[in-house]
Amino acid sequence: MDTNEKQTKKLTLTSLILMIFTSVFGFANMPRSFYLMGYGAIPWFILSAFTFFIPFAFMMSEYGSAFKTEKGGIYSWMKLSVGPKYAFVGTFMWYASYIIWMVNISSTIWIPLSNALFGKDTTANWSILGLNSTQTLGLLGVIWILAVTFTGSKGLEKITKVTSVGGTAVALLNIVLLIGAIIVLVLNGGTLAEPIVSAQSFIKSPNPSYQSSISVLSFLVFAIFSYGGIEVVGGLVDQTENAEVTFPKGLTIAAFIIAIGYSVGIFLTGIFTNWNNVLSTEGVHMGNVAYVVMQNLGYELGQGFGLTEAASLSLGAWVARFVGLSMFLALSGAFFTLSYSPLKQLIEGTPSELWPKKMTVIEDGMPKNAMWIQCIIVFVFILLISFGGEGAAQFFTKLVLMTNVAMTLPYLFLSGAFASFKKKKEIKKPFEIFKTYGSALAATIIVTFTVGFANFFTIIEPAQNGDISSTIWMIVGPLFFTIVSLILYKRYENKIGNKEIKETA
Repeated sequence: MDTNEKQTKKLTLTSLILMIFTSVFGFANMPRSFYLMGYGAIPWFILSAFTFFIPFAFMMSEYGSAFKTEKGGIYSWMKLSVGPKYAFVGTFMWYASYIIWMVNISSTIWIPLSNALFGKDTTANWSILGLNSTQTLGLLGVIWILAVTFTGSKGLEKITKVTSVGGTAVALLNIVLLIGAIIVLVLNGGTLAEPIVSAQSFIKSPNPSYQSSISVLSFLVFAIFSYGGIEVVGGLVDQTENAEVTFPKGLTIAAFIIAIGYSVGIFLTGIFTNWNNVLSTEGVHMGNVAYVVMQNLGYELGQGFGLTEAASLSLGAWVARFVGLSMFLALSGAFFTLSYSPLKQLIEGTPSELWPKKMTVIEDGMPKNAMWIQCIIVFVFILLISFGGEGAAQFFTKLVLMTNVAMTLPYLFLSGAFASFKKKKEIKKPFEIFKTYGSALAATIIVTFTVGFANFFTIIEPAQNGDISSTIWMIVGPLFFTIVSLILYKRYENKIGNKEIKETA
């Protein structure tokens, strides 16, 4: 009976595609990409699908199948493929990316809240105790991380139920964007708000900050980041019906759907959004552009239906409220989950000797002490960045860039280990897409080069334009966590000895 139950739960081709799509596709990536590159973002999404998304997803599926009985997740994958030190640094970088993500969201979550309450982003005017808006949002971010840590450490996991509500609402946003854009196009007699002059429109960005070759190349990291979440694919191989045939087919179809989906979404944004009229105005930045775009969709619908200026603005505000509420609920739920889930996986998936004893204590299913240490780190990063003395637009751009770089760096470790994984004959590989070592090595080189190339240009691009601060912060975050991981590992080596480490590897 158990066997039959397991078989009925196997993923079909359709359910596999849907699961991959919901794990990877992110609504905010489309307006953000249009803000940075206009229609010029589309070719980069297609390129990164072939040089990163598809081969990397295949790698994750092979890892997941080979190490399905291992409890350490990606740590076990890299430890058995390369070695424990490489695995720990890579896993710690993966965890660190969520720290940077929390720093970002703690300060930016107030933008969707503002849209939900007021129908527009008013955070640029917020002030507490005479602080400027950037410092005020930093202070609110500190209060947020303290509140989440306090609540989460009590073991109140049920609060994450808001994720499903917010997630459903965010999924609806894609439908609103699609239908709304088509209606605007019809009402405007087929005229695009952002005109396509020539093939140059799909190459050149309307954004003055993205005119140089380096800045355009740096956009690749945004495209890669938009495909984030494919790590979950690794655990789906053994849950898929007739995996040998269904899995690569489903993954390829999902990749094409997601790449086309992003491309279509960026094009749809141009149907109702003129870059110079809407996105070049003061107060529009990476943190709020998704809400500005959707508010504009509501306004353009009102104008198309012949409503008055006031009524159109009101409709735009209500669309922005819906977007704001959806994103606030989704981010809140995700934040509560990610405030303990990656940390718990890091501590439970790696040798306990790596950590001070107090950090490994699990109470009410939560690593309470570790959560408070994490809270202090996020607290300090928020204060350092928000009180660094710059305007809101630069502040949010810096946070987004830091997050993109931090979230994509762990991919370097996972893709870099793949060739070694394929070379080791002692590792049983029940599911293989890369049949030869040569094809696996080629995939390793292409994916690792793509991610490394994208991050390199993203990091140096601000410095090229005189913004040394952003470049430094993008280096400081990953560098800080790399040093911490090496210190922890050195302490571990001294504690149990190199010989024992090799024996357990």
